[in-house]
Amino acid sequence: MKILVSAGEASGDLYCSRLIKHLRAISPGPIEFFGCAGPQMREAGVRNIVDSESLSVVGLFEVIRHIPGIYREFNKLIAAAKHEKPVLAILTDSPDFHLRLAKKLKKQGIPVIYLVAPQAWAWRKWRTRQMARDLAQLYCIFPFEAPFFSKAGVPTRYIGHPLARIIKPRWSPGEFRSRHGLDPAKPIITLLPGSRLGETDRHLEVLVQASKLIGQVRNVNFLWATGPGFLERADSAQLGARFRELISSQSIQVVEAETWEAIAASRIVLAASGTVTMEAALLGVPMVSFYKVSPVSWNLGRWLVDVPHLTMVNLIAGKRIVPELMQNDCTAPLLAEEALRILDDGPARSEMIEGLAEVAGKLQGTDDPLEAAARDIRERFL
Repeated sequence: MKILVSAGEASGDLYCSRLIKHLRAISPGPIEFFGCAGPQMREAGVRNIVDSESLSVVGLFEVIRHIPGIYREFNKLIAAAKHEKPVLAILTDSPDFHLRLAKKLKKQGIPVIYLVAPQAWAWRKWRTRQMARDLAQLYCIFPFEAPFFSKAGVPTRYIGHPLARIIKPRWSPGEFRSRHGLDPAKPIITLLPGSRLGETDRHLEVLVQASKLIGQVRNVNFLWATGPGFLERADSAQLGARFRELISSQSIQVVEAETWEAIAASRIVLAASGTVTMEAALLGVPMVSFYKVSPVSWNLGRWLVDVPHLTMVNLIAGKRIVPELMQNDCTAPLLAEEALRILDDGPARSEMIEGLAEVAGKLQGTDDPLEAAARDIRERFL
């Protein structure tokens, strides 16, 4: 039995790898997984047809120059599906890519499951018509999503947020400090410019400048937490030398493949808006959220987005508990100002910690979300 799986981002790679392990454990027979995989899916035994890093592009304008390469990867997956005839396809994240893929796969008679809903409730609401037509099942991870998609006719089930069960630092903050020779008297500020090369290229310089401003006021340990092999990928894209030069100018220490541990040990984090803000919230660590794209992408996107907040933590909270420094507000002085405001004990820090605890409570469930999804897939599709 074969199943096509595809993820285009680090979070999707993590969730899909866990789902695969649960499916293997309860499957009535051996399953061969193939498709578009990142490092964790490959470790879980997925045979790579396409590398997920090739889909990792953000921004309406930024994606244009990558279209030829993305189209080639798209056709590879379509051809592989036609040749290998999987009984099922499981897609996650990268909706521009995967919803088009879902349409083609359905035409081949392959049931399509979508793990982690596209943010159609925020923009491109017309996508729900396509989802209702092409998806056999959608698994949502936020409680407010299920009513929205069900009303639009999409077969939907709310399973809860996988990170609420998955996230668990391997070492205590003290052990983490010892492993990296960090002065216990200095608070840690971890920089999280994004898991994609393009995100880091846009954000790292302003984070380094903000670190300089913070360092002029407070004696702090600055870390840059990256995913496994990130700097090697940066070297391949001829960005590694620039990144290393930036961080060396402020003695920022790189920590690879220990993001959860770095966040848990931090006094605060400066986090690109995305999954990492949810990780910080679940770990109860105060943060400043930011994001920047090209002016063209920003101006187009703001006309299309219909939500009161741009950081998921604030959307779940229903109010702004985390500062959002987006686009023109994503500057070193503002980042430094917000960081210093919540670095020390006081009302601002206490209020944020209380708000983050409320968000974490909303995401906690009684069952493992990915195990629940695996059981549902097993009963209905395998």
